Amino acid sequence: MSHMGDVLAGIHSTWEFDTDSVIIRYERGIRTPKLFHVLRERRIPYSALSRVEVSEGSRRGTVALRAVPRPGADPLLDAADGQLKESCDPYRLLLPVGKQTLAEYYATELSSMLGTDAGQPAASHLVAPPEAPLQFKAYDGKAMFDGKSVVFRWFWTGASSAKWKAGDQRFAIGELAGVEWRSPDALGGHLRLLRRGADAPDEQPGEPDQDPATVVFGLGYGLVHESLPLAAAVLAAVRDAEPAPVLETAAAAGAGRPASARPGRADPADIADRIRHLGELHEAGLLTDGEFSAKKADLLAEL
Repeated sequence: MSHMGDVLAGIHSTWEFDTDSVIIRYERGIRTPKLFHVLRERRIPYSALSRVEVSEGSRRGTVALRAVPRPGADPLLDAADGQLKESCDPYRLLLPVGKQTLAEYYATELSSMLGTDAGQPAASHLVAPPEAPLQFKAYDGKAMFDGKSVVFRWFWTGASSAKWKAGDQRFAIGELAGVEWRSPDALGGHLRLLRRGADAPDEQPGEPDQDPATVVFGLGYGLVHESLPLAAAVLAAVRDAEPAPVLETAAAAGAGRPASARPGRADPADIADRIRHLGELHEAGLLTDGEFSAKKADLLAEL
């Protein structure tokens, strides 16, 4: 970039051009997409881009400068899998049409910074993922990621009996192969964790509302700016991790497995709350006496 340190201010975001990357800072205005509020600032290496283009903006009287990332370079875009609306595209700078010449100039400058492998998929992620810990509320449970494992904790009001019987779930990054994110803006929105080949069941994954490795979105639940950053962070951790022995789900913790394979000591208040939920299921007839006793013992073993 011939003018290092240049800043191009647009609608909802500002681009600053550094020696080897463009720094995108997102505004937090009322009309700014909430996903941008969460992302705040991102450093995009020029090596992560495949091309740069200028097109007519989505608003009347605007022009769009857009950088297109290489496949595999950004975990956020990989997790989104083409499902983001144009207005939520973090690589799109919307400018007044009067700045079209300026936009075309920077598009040319950026294009000159791209490497010879710009048209090829990236071998690894080149853009940093959202930082853990992250969490969000889905319709049937709460999803949490601490950087090492993903936990699904079911809600009494939304989870199916199949999920309640399976118990709250904990998945270590080492046992995951990836994620499947389906936007909450469409029917069937969900976040599914894909397990590694040797650990996955032989049959195809069940329906999202029946699969303990999936949380289901719904009206007001699993919103894009809440669920996509977590999905991207998990995907990045999975790609960075080497295969590791499978760790059990929370429901199976302590059931005759070696102590070294168990997750860390749980919060006693959290265990008490989960046992209380089990009691409600038991009273409602969704768990037998034996199932209730076994799951209660499993939870107590986490202490």
